[in-house]
Amino acid sequence: MIEVIEGLDTLYLVVLGMLFLSVVMAMIRVILGPTAPDRAVGLDTINTIVIVSMIIFGIAKGSVIYIDVAIVYALLSFISILFIAKYLEGGEF
Repeated sequence: MIEVIEGLDTLYLVVLGMLFLSVVMAMIRVILGPTAPDRAVGLDTINTIVIVSMIIFGIAKGSVIYIDVAIVYALLSFISILFIAKYLEGGEF
């Protein structure tokens, strides 16, 4: 287990709350985006914020497993955004 400094629980909650607000704003971009590339960028932004949230949550709880999951999620997110970009460009899979 990773040792966590006491008294930072409030700070972690504030940071996660701000990240949640960022996800809401990116979700608005995904829903209202006038073009498909705008929606793809919004989706990629949400994925990045989720990865950062997992890492911060793992640090707050003192568990390494959340960081491992975040790394795998980041790799899958990267590959999926490459496929979306290829599709939007009009290429074949």
